[in-house]
Amino acid sequence: MAVLDLKRKLAILSDAAKYDASCASSGSARRDSVGGKGVGSTEGSGICHAYAPDGRCISLLKILLTNFCVYDCAYCVNRVSSNVARARFSVEEVVDLTLNFYRRNYIEGLFLSSGIIRSADYTMEELVRVAKTLREVHDFRGYIHLKVIPEASPALVNEAGLYADRVSINIELPRDESLASLAPEKDAAGIRKAMGAVRLGVDAGKEKGRAARPPKFAPAGQSTQMIVGADSAADGDILKRSETLYGAYRLRRVYYSAFSPIPDSTARLPLQRPPLVREHRLYQADWLMRFYGFERAEIVGEGEDLDLAIDPKLAWALKNRGEFPVDVNVADRERLLRVPGLGVKAVDRILDVRRFKQLALDDVRRLSRGLEKLKPFIVTADWRPGALTDKADLRERLTPPPEQLSLF
Repeated sequence: MAVLDLKRKLAILSDAAKYDASCASSGSARRDSVGGKGVGSTEGSGICHAYAPDGRCISLLKILLTNFCVYDCAYCVNRVSSNVARARFSVEEVVDLTLNFYRRNYIEGLFLSSGIIRSADYTMEELVRVAKTLREVHDFRGYIHLKVIPEASPALVNEAGLYADRVSINIELPRDESLASLAPEKDAAGIRKAMGAVRLGVDAGKEKGRAARPPKFAPAGQSTQMIVGADSAADGDILKRSETLYGAYRLRRVYYSAFSPIPDSTARLPLQRPPLVREHRLYQADWLMRFYGFERAEIVGEGEDLDLAIDPKLAWALKNRGEFPVDVNVADRERLLRVPGLGVKAVDRILDVRRFKQLALDDVRRLSRGLEKLKPFIVTADWRPGALTDKADLRERLTPPPEQLSLF
């Protein structure tokens, strides 16, 4: 096999990493090199990102250790039977790239995943060795996110959490039977067991009042990713799985990745990717579950799909018009968060301002965006929607048809 130079390896292995969406850096422990000690920092804006043409957020140093893989997951472009260019970094090359890119202000951290080489334990050892070398040899204090291989030994998973700010274990598909069919080497129960071990490590690191407190373990928690559209799972099934994962493993976030058709794939996979707006609606619904107090069953039922034409909160409001209008001057925070067009920041501003004055429609206009969407659902000191809330054509009023814009 031809020997590849570092630039060519970087091109192959950064491109191969683009399919993993779970690369956010929120919630990490604060570290810095003030005083001349160490290299790097998790202060400030977090990891620098680039944005791909399809809108995906890609870390500037988001790479695979290798795209060789002994597994044959049907939906993965790096599967053992795939005809793609292969490359592999050494541990030292990844460490040098991270440090050199950081010193040039290209990045503020590392997101590292890998195909499975030789075995899960061997691959996990290599991933941990990268993080351990950065932390212990070079005193690197920037952000590190390691992708955990669930089949690896618990001792290696635990070691990964001691050096990484965040770890993630991909659940892959929303249905266990789909995983068994499309990725026979992977085990859904084993993935959940590894997630449980990570949760125990994170919880132990946060315990207070212990005489011998354990070292911090993945202070930014764990996340996961699900592929959307590779099987027949409906949006309600996907969000039900997310609901379970949040409750059982206290995940920081579930990422949704629209399936991308790959060359020479099995006939069991779809020929076209799902619309990206479906991925977007799943993120919106997920946000409602995590920050707006919605239960999954309120948003979408099992076996049902989200409405792609309107956002999930507006869809809920149109189905539950009896909950409206809401008086912004007296309603509690939970009710205000259910008003279409009001985000968390806008609600908090409203609660703050109304301590000093009665809010009029112009006040709400200044505190929020999209007043026309709000008007059918709110009452202010100088506005009542009257029959507008119950208009039969309210959906059409709030979702005007798309308009072709002119370039001139």
